[in-house]
Amino acid sequence: MGVFVYLPLVLPLTALPIARLAEQHLHPRRAARLLTTVAVILASCSLVCLGLLVVVGTAQLPGNPLPDGWSDAEVREAVPHDAFAGKASILALVVVTAACGFTVHRHYRFRARAHRALAGLPGGDLAVLPDDVPYAYALPGSPGRVMVSTALLASLEPAEHRALFAHERAHLAGRHHRLLLATRLAGCVNPLLWPLLGALVYSTERWADEEAARVTGDRRLTARAVGKAALVSRPVPGGAAFAAFAAAGPVPRRVAALLGPVPPDRGWPPALTPAGVAALVAAAGTTVSALSALNAAVALFLVLEAATPL
Repeated sequence: MGVFVYLPLVLPLTALPIARLAEQHLHPRRAARLLTTVAVILASCSLVCLGLLVVVGTAQLPGNPLPDGWSDAEVREAVPHDAFAGKASILALVVVTAACGFTVHRHYRFRARAHRALAGLPGGDLAVLPDDVPYAYALPGSPGRVMVSTALLASLEPAEHRALFAHERAHLAGRHHRLLLATRLAGCVNPLLWPLLGALVYSTERWADEEAARVTGDRRLTARAVGKAALVSRPVPGGAAFAAFAAAGPVPRRVAALLGPVPPDRGWPPALTPAGVAALVAAAGTTVSALSALNAAVALFLVLEAATPL
């Protein structure tokens, strides 16, 4: 197993260049899916290797329920610096589990509270809430609904309402809450993946912006709606898990992108461009991480099998 068990813990660094460049050089839909896929794979590999280290660390604890052979010297030699790494990984796994649990709990607690607030309102995918705080967000569920306050509607012209609704419906149709939750959990598993979350938030907002511009057929109108809503919108209490219209991502960049041409919908940036090189580096890092995790898992399995008496 050797040093291969540690590689997936640091290889997320290879995804940082594409996190910076994907939002500028890829269609936002492609960028969002690419970032989420890379984050989930790299986090899964990190979690596998952390679990392998935990096995080695737990085997060294007195009174553990594992077979005695798992604490033999030949098992410990399979992991460099096993005395420190094995025990430190136990604490790390506890922290990761607590962080992931808190993230999931917060996500579903807000969803449940928001759906309870809608209990007395008419059905449909649009819920207008009488509230002096201007906000709008897409609330996932069965079915998902667009929630918007009367204060925000009053600050926009009637023609801009269509852009607002189309934007939030795009969040629901694209299942952006799942992409964001998956990447948040990936960041909890390996903090080196947190930069991907910021890039993903921007990409999902741009994705929804482009869908709104397509529905309205007017990019300038959509840009004006995004800019105006950004001036008056307020964060939704407890709703950070869900995208909010004009409240996430650098709004001036979003407006500038809407005032420009439709981004090309290509699956992969040209190889001889900075974005292309960054994508290749991220793909290579993800592949090496997966192979390293597999190598470490197989090697440790063989060592433990040899050390376990029949």
